[in-house]
Amino acid sequence: MYLTTKDLKKSYGEGGSYSQVLKGINLEVEKGEMCVIQGTSGSGKSTLLNLIGGLDRMESGSVKVDGIEISGLGNKALAEYRRANLGFIFQFYNLIPNLTVRENIRVCQYLGKPAMDMGELLDTLGLTEHMNKFPSQLSGGQQQRCAIARALIKNPKLLLCDEPTGALDSKTSKDILVLLEKVNRRYNTTMLVVTHNNSIKNMMDHIVIMKDGMIVKNYINDNKIEAAMLEDL
Repeated sequence: MYLTTKDLKKSYGEGGSYSQVLKGINLEVEKGEMCVIQGTSGSGKSTLLNLIGGLDRMESGSVKVDGIEISGLGNKALAEYRRANLGFIFQFYNLIPNLTVRENIRVCQYLGKPAMDMGELLDTLGLTEHMNKFPSQLSGGQQQRCAIARALIKNPKLLLCDEPTGALDSKTSKDILVLLEKVNRRYNTTMLVVTHNNSIKNMMDHIVIMKDGMIVKNYINDNKIEAAMLEDL
């Protein structure tokens, strides 16, 4: 199994402000799966993503990615884990405003071994004609494509996506999801996608529904459809 969490727990605050955000999460994801994590605000889905990504510390339990147990890693080892294994895509693109598209992508190019080919990636994501533009010269969808390219250039084994279409209109959302599907098929990249959008689950291999810090549904999608066929985005 590529990704496994066991009895994963996380809480914040103390006394009257104490809140247990994750209440014992058990999850398994196969290599190359596209897995969606859904739930209302406060269900714990982004916290789960942050723990798997080594961006936050778990209270107890276990996270193992590609044979690496990350629960006991120090800061330096966690940074190496993120560098070697992960790509991150967020709702807000976090591009460097005074760098071009190519330069934004190049920031992460040499973090992975071997890195993806820049020209191939620009072509795959439809960015070749925009590679010398600055973020302010791009549409929202083009900026998200650039953010995806930046995450992918180091050839990550696991792509973590937190509301990747949350700031986009329906047509651009579908374009981005088609691109993620294309990347998954071409590079066999394992993907965890956190989203509020109920339609996205229909294109995913694996569906996880969270509520109040617990997984309430966890199943393989036997009726998966192409991203291009999604409705109500």
